[in-house]
Formats: sequence, structure tokens, C-alpha cells
Amino acid sequence: MSEPDSILLYLRTPRSLARKPLAQFATLLREQVAEGRAYHCLLTDDKELRRLNREFLSKDYATDVLSFPSGEEDGELGEMAISVDRAREQAEALGHNVETEIQILMLHGLLHLLGMDHETDRGKMRRTETAWRKKLGLPAGLIERART
Repeated sequence: MSEPDSILLYLRTPRSLARKPLAQFATLLREQVAEGRAYHCLLTDDKELRRLNREFLSKDYATDVLSFPSGEEDGELGEMAISVDRAREQAEALGHNVETEIQILMLHGLLHLLGMDHETDRGKMRRTETAWRKKLGLPAGLIERART
């Protein structure tokens, strides 16, 4: 189980998942990208992402990442949920490990928590995601993949 003050929460995730490096990355995102603002990230399975997607967005399918911004100007940014099942499939297709894919999804989800929306912001989120991805040493992000 997760510690009460941790950024990452786990529900039905494989024991083989490298939790410590993911927790360190989540903390790095909080410190650098979110400039110290708190957020939480649930790592779970397709079943839970499908349930959340259906309940909150009326979409009856599993997805890789969902973001739920708090709407607060100060304080906690909100919450995101990531499907480890989707991350594993995407990682296999792209030739990297599941932890790297989860990091890509965490960055993407955090940018949404910060108020960015790649569907409406004329490329601002794409440019920001690309810049952070390069700083963090991550392969192509979700927005870049969608453009190819």
C-alpha cells in the first residue's frame, strides 16, 4: 500500500512494477514541472480506467491516462489515473519499458492538471511537453505520437 503522503497510489498493479523509480520521478515532476504544487496519481488497471472514464466522461472504454484538475489557483493541482495495462501495451509497441511509458503518461497528465489542453491551446501543451520530455530524457510523448 502507499504511504499517506505519497504522490503515487496503487490499485491492482503488478508487483514487478519498479515503484521506487516511479515515486522519485513523480516527486521530480512535483518539484520541477508543478513548481512544488501537490498532485496525486493512481496507478491501476484497464478495468478501473474504464470505470472512471465511463463515470466522469461518459466514455465506455479504458484509456491510458485521465486527469482531474482541482480547479484551485493555489494548493493541490488535482488527481490523475494511469492504466498500467495500457502503459505496458504502449511500451511494448514502442520498444521501451513500462516504467518509461508511465513516466510519459505522468508528464502528460500533469500538464493537463496545470490547465493545458492540447486540443484547444494551439500547440502550447505540445511545445511544453516536448521541452520537458527532452529535459527529463523521455522518448516521444503522447501528443507527438498522435501527430505521426
